[in-house]
Amino acid sequence: MSNPSEKFDDQTRLELEAAAFRRLVAHLNERKDVQNIDLMNLAGFCRNCLSKWYRAAAEEKGQELDYETAREIVYGMPYSQWKSQFQVEPTAEQKQAFQESHKGH
Repeated sequence: MSNPSEKFDDQTRLELEAAAFRRLVAHLNERKDVQNIDLMNLAGFCRNCLSKWYRAAAEEKGQELDYETAREIVYGMPYSQWKSQFQVEPTAEQKQAFQESHKGH
């Protein structure tokens, strides 16, 4: 079976992937009620992971990007501001689910 993304030329695929990433970041910014621990427990990644992946992609292209700047791109504001405004203390259930989902990591 062929890769469905092969139906697009490289530039179109790149533009579609970039648009999808921007929409994901916008969606996460609209859903500040969804905590990172919820994302980690359900999907195995969170906003911090996206920030790390963004930074790594920049470095692969020879671009310097520090982690805090990458976080600001993903969070839409400095992480410290997002954390103080939107992050809540995880519940015991969230912590337990996180521990169970990350056994052996």
